[in-house]
Amino acid sequence: MTTHLRTINQPVHPHPLKRVLLIEDHDVNRMLLSDYLGYCGYNVRSLSNGTAFFSTIKSFQPDLMLLDLKLPDIDGYWLLEQIQQHPYLSKIPIIVISAFAFKKDQERAISLGARRYLVKPINLTALIMTIQEELAFCCI
Repeated sequence: MTTHLRTINQPVHPHPLKRVLLIEDHDVNRMLLSDYLGYCGYNVRSLSNGTAFFSTIKSFQPDLMLLDLKLPDIDGYWLLEQIQQHPYLSKIPIIVISAFAFKKDQERAISLGARRYLVKPINLTALIMTIQEELAFCCI
């Protein structure tokens, strides 16, 4: 058996990392999700509110978004509506991660363009599987 060590110039991930934009106002949830997604091989940018959403989208160009619906400054449903009005944004898969567990909340988010809806507290394995499925589906 032969072992090959990586040199400093070799990337750990031979393919470009998928970019995930996380919009979550709860500091602990945001830090834990960011760290976990980074550990799983994603390039993560996180926002604690919706104020910088459009400027971040433009500069970061995410492959996927994770969106909490209850934000301090902008309603998540309103943000979903705004995203659907921009053709280039509406193609980015959105996974809602929310404490709103009622079926009507899920149906509303899906009708406004969210691809999936996960209720908090979320199962991290299920989250990663959902992200992988959405990225595979959107990039076919």
